[in-house]
Amino acid sequence: MQANDTPLFYIGKTEAFGEQFDAWTDRPLLQSMEQGGVSWPSSCRAGNCRTCIGKLVSGTVRYEMEWPGLLPEEKEEGYVLPCVAHPCSDVVLSEGY
Repeated sequence: MQANDTPLFYIGKTEAFGEQFDAWTDRPLLQSMEQGGVSWPSSCRAGNCRTCIGKLVSGTVRYEMEWPGLLPEEKEEGYVLPCVAHPCSDVVLSEGY
C-alpha cells in the first residue's frame, strides 16, 4: 500500500458495549454503525440537532461540512457528531456527554 492509498474502511467500536463495526470512509459513522447493527441515538442526520453526539475516545474523523453543530470547546474535548463525521482511522466512540 502506498502512502496516499486510503483503505475502504476502518474498524469502529463503541466503548460501552464493545460493539464493532466497519467504519466506511465514504459515509458518516452513524450510517456505518447502523449498517453494522449498532444502535446509536439519532434524529436529523445533518449535524444540527446533536442527538447523536458522542466522544471520540480514540481515532480521527473529518467533516465534509465546514462546521458541524459543535461548540469549539466540544470539538477540542473530542466530541463528534457521528451523523456527519467520516473516519480517518480506526475509531472508538462513547455515547453522549
